[in-house]
Amino acid sequence: MKKYNLEKMDLTLYYEKLDNGLEVYIVPKYNVNSVYTTFTTKYGSINDEFVPYDRTRLSKFPLGIAHFLEHKLFEQKDGKDPFEFYSERGSDSNANTSNFKTTYLFSGTNFFEENLNYLLDFVQEPYFTDQNVEKEKGIIEQEIRMYDDSPYWRLYERVTYNAFVKHPIKYPIAGTISSIKKITKEDLYTCYYTFYHPSNMFLTITGNVDPKETINLIKINQEDKEFKDVKEIKLKKYNEPNEVEKEKDHCTMDIEIPRVSIGYKIANNTELDINKFKNYISMFFDIKFGSVSEFNDKMIEEGLITTDIDINVINTDKHLLFIIIAETDKIDKIIKNIDKELKNRDILESDFNRKKKVKKSNSIYKSDSIYAINNKIMSNVINYGEVILDEYKQIDELTYDEFSKVVKNIDLSNKTVYKINKIND
Repeated sequence: MKKYNLEKMDLTLYYEKLDNGLEVYIVPKYNVNSVYTTFTTKYGSINDEFVPYDRTRLSKFPLGIAHFLEHKLFEQKDGKDPFEFYSERGSDSNANTSNFKTTYLFSGTNFFEENLNYLLDFVQEPYFTDQNVEKEKGIIEQEIRMYDDSPYWRLYERVTYNAFVKHPIKYPIAGTISSIKKITKEDLYTCYYTFYHPSNMFLTITGNVDPKETINLIKINQEDKEFKDVKEIKLKKYNEPNEVEKEKDHCTMDIEIPRVSIGYKIANNTELDINKFKNYISMFFDIKFGSVSEFNDKMIEEGLITTDIDINVINTDKHLLFIIIAETDKIDKIIKNIDKELKNRDILESDFNRKKKVKKSNSIYKSDSIYAINNKIMSNVINYGEVILDEYKQIDELTYDEFSKVVKNIDLSNKTVYKINKIND
């Protein structure tokens, strides 16, 4: 077992890779009573076309199948409900699917050994039948309709769809009603055995645990299990253009105030790694439109927006998509004001230093929360293939001169706008 120091966090990361390929990351924190455990596979909604474990050619699977598979793993052959199992032990349990990963988790103060063994067991024992797959389609269809009825999710998903041309990140994580109807039991098993092999998964445990005892517990659990042989997973590659798929789009919904989302698709045209590039562009958008920005305050004061501007970022290996969402009955004026604000790329050094200080502080504050620590590790492993031990140092090394150069040279012309109007407008 290897030990690493998490810089400026006064924490130690313990790491071990088991014989079956499963990676384990443990950060003990003895001044808390609880433990937070996540079990993650590097399989998300974008992985819809790949070479399955038992084939030699690329195969395409229905959109939303990773999310569907997450749902079905909670159905056990013995009829036990994992949610009920954890609830009976005073613990919380959940799961989630993103574009890049699927995670199963629990947290609690007691029964850690029992809870951990159960997590490993239920995730590693799939049970799919034609009947339970068909039943789940109706449940997920309701979930998709719920998201479709949310103005916020409509803004987020549609602007993402219109921004990307080829990359599957353009599609909703849950898929579509038509795509999930195509999913079969055989599809689920194929995806499961391709992506849920221990060599494509990792455990992250943060909280009041003993690393050595925990590693031994995991090894004992894994030693008695057999897994299908797998080769390196081959995914389809996408040559995503810089241009957006569609520049303008709109819909009407039963809302009181219209809303708009603007997506800026930005290619990394620098020699910087994507993490550093993302840091600089995120700082730029936050300075311009964040909740404490002059622009945000001015728009609220003038009555042009009703709440703070919301900023989201999506990243692929080649592009960042920054999404600005605003609630306003003067959509065209807000778009014009935002475009005008973005033309001014001159950022004061004092504003840059202030944002940098906030980022450095946030990197340290993560050490206060077992959830934030866990999420940092998960995010690092998924995005970079390793844990960034010196996050504070990397932020500290960001410079105003480099920031200014990056900001002045980014291309913001690849833009897409999605409007939601009131039904009577």
